[in-house]
Amino acid sequence: MDFSKNIPGYLLRRQNIIRLILFTASFALIFINLYEPFNVRHKFINVPDLEFLFYSSLIILTGVLVVVISRIIMYRMVQKGKSINLGNYLFWIALEIVSMSLFYTFYQIFILKDPPTFQDAIEVSIINTSLILLIPYSTSWLYFAWMDNKEQLEALTNAKEPEKETKGMVVFNDEKGIMRLSLKLKDVLYLQGADNYVTIFYNDQQKQEKFLLRNTLKQLEDSLKQIDIIRCHRSYMVNFKKVKLIERGKDGLRIKLDTNTPVEVPVSKTYVDSVFKLFGENQ
Repeated sequence: MDFSKNIPGYLLRRQNIIRLILFTASFALIFINLYEPFNVRHKFINVPDLEFLFYSSLIILTGVLVVVISRIIMYRMVQKGKSINLGNYLFWIALEIVSMSLFYTFYQIFILKDPPTFQDAIEVSIINTSLILLIPYSTSWLYFAWMDNKEQLEALTNAKEPEKETKGMVVFNDEKGIMRLSLKLKDVLYLQGADNYVTIFYNDQQKQEKFLLRNTLKQLEDSLKQIDIIRCHRSYMVNFKKVKLIERGKDGLRIKLDTNTPVEVPVSKTYVDSVFKLFGENQ
């Protein structure tokens, strides 16, 4: 297993992060009411079922805040261009388990008063928290992978040959393979991706325009790199025919495009080699 390999992009999509949090919270709620870890029901034996459900839900949702905060931080890091490999991701999950275990340990010691020692409490808490998180995490990963493969298969199945009038043009298809925009290569500037949407920036009679396309940069990358529209950043692709110069600033490399209005696109470390290789080939 290559722990240095970046994790799949579908794990970092905003809607999938929300789904993961909701699924984890639902699973944890069912888990604590059926499995009854920490001797919870024993301590509230005289509490009516509905009231116990309310209190247990409150406890679980408070604990799940650890996951919510953790995933928000992860998402913000990715939006800023940080990459997360498999090793980092597994370590991140381990930190989530430890953090949530500490929360439930303090709850068990100071609220339930059982067991009496911190060591006993943390051991039980780590086991139960691992079950609460790892089962929905693993299930979600499999589901997201299946959905991603399904979307790619549908895109290939529904993909259509371009019409005669679009030949010699750059065709932009949506996630289902349906053509939504066709441009001359010389008019394409750059693409900016965010979750399942890509904003296409282009020239239209000397004016810069943009078009919002429901798709991902990952799906567009393979089809566009053949015509020198290449990935230079996790969130950007650029038409290399429009590159004027590559400049190194305080915040790293930036591509300046040959446009009337100044346009700069960032280059992340992951794509530096491929960008300079293509830049050298086009000299």
